[in-house]
Amino acid sequence: MLIIALIANLIIFTAAWALCVKLKNFSPVDAFWAYCIGLTAVFFLISENPSTQPLIASILISVWSVRLGYYLSRRINKHHPSEDSRYIKLREIWSGKVNSMFLLFFLGQGLSVFVLALPFYLIAADPKPAYDLFPILGTVIACIGLIGETLADHQMSKFKASNPDPKSVCQIGLWKYSRHPNYFFESVIWIGFFLFALGSPWGWTTIYAPAIITYLLLKVTGIPPTEAAALLRKGDAYREYQRTTSPFIPSFKSQVSNFNEESSTP
Repeated sequence: MLIIALIANLIIFTAAWALCVKLKNFSPVDAFWAYCIGLTAVFFLISENPSTQPLIASILISVWSVRLGYYLSRRINKHHPSEDSRYIKLREIWSGKVNSMFLLFFLGQGLSVFVLALPFYLIAADPKPAYDLFPILGTVIACIGLIGETLADHQMSKFKASNPDPKSVCQIGLWKYSRHPNYFFESVIWIGFFLFALGSPWGWTTIYAPAIITYLLLKVTGIPPTEAAALLRKGDAYREYQRTTSPFIPSFKSQVSNFNEESSTP
């Protein structure tokens, strides 16, 4: 099962690379990544004896995968043929060998899909599955994350639709308390997946999954390129937003600080 899943993902991402070369746009890899994690996880979960535990895990990862994949697909299609700034930057770095380097990048994405789906393999392989403390806790945490991320994405889409000025900064709803509430709740979702797997033998080893996702969001593909692009487009307005708003974990700290400063003013 593991070998089949790994080979299948490498084939899918090779085909995705060929499609992106034809489109002259490598952005669709993000949507492929989201959809394929769901497909791989569900493949693991339905390949074993059906029970409540793998069934609920299948629903959770399917909802995550379809929601994120659809959201990314819409965004990519809306901006096509424009390419995501991350991949424009990689084109510059890999000048002269763009296609070959992106092939390796896509294969790496296929490998990451396989690795991130492994917690669901352990859930499926549990010889005595029981929907008890850790699976229940994981379900609750993952659902909180899914609701929060969906709400954050909806609020941002609503803001963009009503504020055509590219220099305007979204500070409504969850975006008032965090500059990246969508990334925060994505991390929460993966903590939920880990807690769910924790109820299975060797489930503790999957702590790497939320750790990888959170690291990527904080240091690599999430906040750094997003904020760099926002600063270029929005300038001082976004710098002020950075000064007053938590970068990741929703927080009232800035509001409390501002209130105290105003209260102490004669």
